[in-house]
Amino acid sequence: MTYDDLLAVANEKGLKVKEKSLSGNDGRIMGNRIAIRKDMTTTEKACVLAEELGHHETTVGNIIDMSVSWNRKQERQARLNGYQRMIGLMGIVKAYEAGCQNQYEIAEFLNVTEEYLLECIECYRDKYGTMKSIDNYTIYFIPNLAVMKIV
Repeated sequence: MTYDDLLAVANEKGLKVKEKSLSGNDGRIMGNRIAIRKDMTTTEKACVLAEELGHHETTVGNIIDMSVSWNRKQERQARLNGYQRMIGLMGIVKAYEAGCQNQYEIAEFLNVTEEYLLECIECYRDKYGTMKSIDNYTIYFIPNLAVMKIV
């Protein structure tokens, strides 16, 4: 999804997104307002907005204190929601089908940053383990990202 697509999703959900000068965070949600750090690329903003939308859909209360395990769990859920929105298992498969050969090409194909892609893969590795099968494909997360089509 592009940043504009995500802005439309936020609008449909009754959320107001504003680009601001933020220090310490790239994005923040409070109530129905989302602040996005304005001095980022459009791709970076999309990745941040996807996570903030994830917070809107999965987070309860103030979770700023990461020393609390419940807050860390909610943070992980919001990030996973964002990863699924921006990449998803089928996004990895589509990148494979499009001939993407490395993380740069996959990230570019999916309109995400390389850092965001790597964080997503790490999250999927934690969630699914070594591999995950979907449709006629097996996606391997260990030792490296690989996709195999089952014929």
